[in-house]
This record gives sequence, C-alpha cells and structure tokens, in this order.
Amino acid sequence: MKKIFLIALMIGLSGLGLAQKIPYLTKSLSTSDIQNVEAKTSGGSIELTGGHSQDARIEVYISGNGRHLNLTNEEIKAKLEKDFDFDISVSDHKLLAKALPKDRIINWNNSLSISFKIFVSENLSSKLSTSGGSISIGKLSGDEDFRTSGGSLTVDGLSGKINGSTSGGSIHISSSKGLIDMETSGGGINAEHCSGNIRLSTSGGSLGLNDLHGEIRASTSGGSVDGEGIGGELVTTTSGGSINLRSLSCSLDASTSGGSINADIKEIGKYVKLKDSGGHIDLQIPGGKGYDLKLYGDGVDKNITLNNFSGTVKDNKIEGTVNGGGVPIYAQTSGGKVNLSFR
Repeated sequence: MKKIFLIALMIGLSGLGLAQKIPYLTKSLSTSDIQNVEAKTSGGSIELTGGHSQDARIEVYISGNGRHLNLTNEEIKAKLEKDFDFDISVSDHKLLAKALPKDRIINWNNSLSISFKIFVSENLSSKLSTSGGSISIGKLSGDEDFRTSGGSLTVDGLSGKINGSTSGGSIHISSSKGLIDMETSGGGINAEHCSGNIRLSTSGGSLGLNDLHGEIRASTSGGSVDGEGIGGELVTTTSGGSINLRSLSCSLDASTSGGSINADIKEIGKYVKLKDSGGHIDLQIPGGKGYDLKLYGDGVDKNITLNNFSGTVKDNKIEGTVNGGGVPIYAQTSGGKVNLSFR
C-alpha cells in the first residue's frame, strides 16, 4: 500500500530556513516499512543516519539562495509548488525524498536550497545524490551508493558495499568495513579505522591513511600520501608528492613521480616494491629474516650491515640474498639515493 507523506508540519514563523537549523517540515517514519532510502536534491545537503528504530524521521530544511535568504514559509511553499518536483513518500518499503527543479535551466540566485536529514534503523540500503551540497552517512549496514558534484563526503560506521564519489570536495571515512570504493576529483581523502577491500582515489588532494586492514588501493594525482598502522596489502601511488608510511604490517607497493618515499615496516608481508622518479627512498624492515634484495638508485647506501649476504654491492645497486633469501625487496629511484636499514 502506497503511503504518500506530503507536508505534515510547517513551522509558523517567517524567515526560518537551514541557516537557523530549524526544519521546514518533520515527518515521523515507521522503520518496519523502510528497507531502502532514495534521496536526491539539487541545491542542498543530505544526512542519513542509522540506529534510530524508535525515533525514525525525516527533517527537511529549506532556505533561499542569493539575495533571497529570508523567505517566509508561505513564499517557500509557493516556490516549491511552482519550481520543484518535491516528494516525501514511502512505497514498497522505500523512502523517497526528492527535491528537483522542474526546469533544467534555473536561476539559482532566485531559487531554494533544500536539504534532508534522515534518521532510520540500521539494516537498510540507500541511494543518495546532490549536485549542490555535502553528504554525511553513518551507522548503516547494507549497500550504500552516494554522490555529489558540489560538496564533501563524510562516512562513519558503515558495513557492506560502500560506493561514494564527489567532484568538488574532500572525503572522510572512518570505522567502516566491507567493500569500500570512494573517489573525489577535487579534494583530499582521510580514511581511518576501516577494514575490507578498500579503494580510494583522488585527482586533487592528499591521502591520509590510518589503521586500515585488508586489500587497500589508494591513489592520488595531486598530493602526498601519509599512512600509519596498515595491515594486509597496500598499493599506493602519487604523481604529485611524497609517500610517508609508518608501522606497517603488510605487503607494500608504493610509487611516486613527485617526491621521496619513507617506509617503516614492522612486520613484513609477502613483498615490498618501491619506485620513485623524484627523490630518495628510505626503507626500514625487520632484521633476522630472509630477503631477496634488488636496490637501484643514483646512489645506494653501502654502509648497511647485511648479515649472511650473497650477491653484488655497487655504488648504484645492491643485488643478492640475505639469510638465504626470502621476501622480495625491490626499490628503485632515478632521482636520489636508496637507504635500507633493519629494525
């Protein structure tokens, strides 16, 4: 049975919008009826938070843009009816929250900013989109798909399939697990306390990686990479900065065209592969283990102690085995020196 929720509560005061943090309308929801959420708006932000089985609801915040910031509720209502396809409804266990302009050509200085805050239970999937604001999503388990063209993404406490993208902002993801795929064209990415199959990509910022576990692919075309406490496997690349990694317990593949590489590995994985076109390489690995070394650079530190070493040591390379061989260690730079040390 289709239930259509039209405007149920309108605040009887003029000039109240998102800037005042007072909802234009609030509607209570029955969590037993909702398994999916679809929210889309062109001029505002979206917040979706799980864990609210007793007080599930949707809040809609509306304010004017440009010179028309202080609109009365009557003026807002008239603009909604005239200019927007606006719908808050539940059908077939899906909550739909929609606020899209009827005309593709719209004067945003004379339009509305429409944002949603949605509070639901934990076990559901979502599809969120906005072209004019940020998205915040958390405390959900399911398939979550969300994208914005004009703001940042904030993710916390998700589990399942997580797919998010933005063309104009940064990404922060924390305390999440599962299949994670996050991408931005206009900002940095910070990821912490996450696990699973993780893909992070940015074309315009730096990467901050902390306490990540699993198969991790992290790339940037415009910034540095800084990581700590990573386990499993890490493949990371940058075209525009340095790579600094600490307290690793993983297999490692790292490359940069625009800076140096510093990697401190406390527990060795299956391999280490480092490539650098613009600086030096400093690598620290656990001692007392077997390694196959292939180190190449404009200079290679020949003063390191190589116990039970068999191979070749020259000014620009070290090739050979330590303690009978074992984990392959490859490091190559064309812009500096390779320094290897043991913990």
